[in-house]
Amino acid sequence: MVIVGPAQAEMSRPKTKTMTKADIMAFDVRTGKKRWVFHTIPRPGEFGADTWLHGSNEYTGNAGAWTTFTADNDLGYVYLPVEAATGDYYGGHRPGANLFSSTLVAVEASTGKRIWHYQLVHHDIWDYDIVSSPVLLDLQIEGKPVKAVIQATKQALLYVFDRVTGKPIWPIEEKPAPTSDAPGEWTSPTQPFPTRPPAFDRQGITTNDLIDWTPELRQKAIDALKPYRIGPLYQPGSLANAPDGTKGTLVLPGNLGGSNWESTAADPESGFYYVSSITRPTRFALVKPTPAESDMDLIGLALNPPQPDVEGLPYLKPPYGRITAYDMNKGAIVWQKANGETPPAIKNHPRLKDLNIPKTGGAWRSSILVTKTMLLVGEGWGGPPMFRAMDKATGEILWETQIPAGSTSGLPMTYLHKGKQYIVVAAGSQDARIPAQLVAWALPGPGAGTASDGRSER
Repeated sequence: MVIVGPAQAEMSRPKTKTMTKADIMAFDVRTGKKRWVFHTIPRPGEFGADTWLHGSNEYTGNAGAWTTFTADNDLGYVYLPVEAATGDYYGGHRPGANLFSSTLVAVEASTGKRIWHYQLVHHDIWDYDIVSSPVLLDLQIEGKPVKAVIQATKQALLYVFDRVTGKPIWPIEEKPAPTSDAPGEWTSPTQPFPTRPPAFDRQGITTNDLIDWTPELRQKAIDALKPYRIGPLYQPGSLANAPDGTKGTLVLPGNLGGSNWESTAADPESGFYYVSSITRPTRFALVKPTPAESDMDLIGLALNPPQPDVEGLPYLKPPYGRITAYDMNKGAIVWQKANGETPPAIKNHPRLKDLNIPKTGGAWRSSILVTKTMLLVGEGWGGPPMFRAMDKATGEILWETQIPAGSTSGLPMTYLHKGKQYIVVAAGSQDARIPAQLVAWALPGPGAGTASDGRSER
């Protein structure tokens, strides 16, 4: 069978609350016949329909699975990472927890029957859809073997389950969540927080998170945030022109994470799990659309406004990009490093020329690959044209080189050919008008030659 998850248009500003439902479908590769369908939005009378109040499951759409599925061939299960329902930032037309939106679902591959599920975000109004593939890893938990599945999220949390039963490896607590005052919105009273492992990036914004390189810059950061609401993780979006005078909510992690689809890798020998992440807030502001724009009561004003400005500097303290290594047998962080050098806009800023600013890393969506001997890192979407090899046990940089353009959101890959080990990464830049290309290196081995970009093999 081939199992298909629809990818639909992003829904920050949906034209209608009655979008197409993004059912998961399986087809017979020999006959082309449809074998089964899984309803990510339950139909009336189906399991989970009661989590959609006032019959909102009948007209609400989206809730697809646009990132890659994961299959366990031995169990015969497929793990579906389901995205949010219509729309990304306003859910007033779909009150309720909204199964199976933003839910990890295990189904039987042969029939599509639901085996188990766990909703990672109740009533998602942050665009916190599940974006990275579930990762299968066999662990030793307190001396006992466990077949685990690990799900990284935009909100910088890792959820770890027994992939056979769906039981959390470590307890997941439902904690009180902030309430929305946007007209007509429904917010879940609680959200699920894993007790282990710890988060891999920052969550929520307070004044303690603002830059303090100089007293003047700190005060400017405080002043810049006064028109906006800030708060903990799951602080809901707010009106662009709210009665209290605010212009929306600054949310961290933002709509790109945290982590994203290219951010994770696992080492089956050590039980280590790696995740790259960014500290990148987003302003969530809601406006009433015109009838020509949408039939929804409210829609998102913009994904990324202009952000509050502090003389061209980020208003949050660094680091702005991280790589975190976990020992998943213990559910603990082994090391965490700022990912990448300090951006020129910070390094060369006249206000900071006499200060010793530690390496900040950058908010670049780095793509990573773990091998038997190292962790390979492309600086990623929006980053400088650098590619690195890191010691996977310590995070120490072993080797780095410049490439023709930043690595794309595609992952690095490696293969063996005639006794030689090759590493390949895709690079290119639409903004800089640098065409997409593949850059390859070969590790020392039998034979001699040059890498595909013309340089000697290393």
